Amino acid sequence: MPEANRRVRGVVVIHAERCKGCALCVEFCPTDVLALSSAFTSKGYHPPEVVRPEACSGCDLCGMYCPDFAIYGYRL
Repeated sequence: MPEANRRVRGVVVIHAERCKGCALCVEFCPTDVLALSSAFTSKGYHPPEVVRPEACSGCDLCGMYCPDFAIYGYRL
């Protein structure tokens, strides 16, 4: 789809300090929006980061699979 016609449909919110770096959100994201960050939290975990924000559909599968309620997605 051309850049001019692309519309952001969803947003991901990450609470990095709640994250334990299990990567379930990254694994189950159907549009490959997330990747584990190279940065560390204060507990020493690698939280996820949004690498393709334009691809987010807002499905919230990341939030449904997160055991620590550290991430969620929503539709705009």
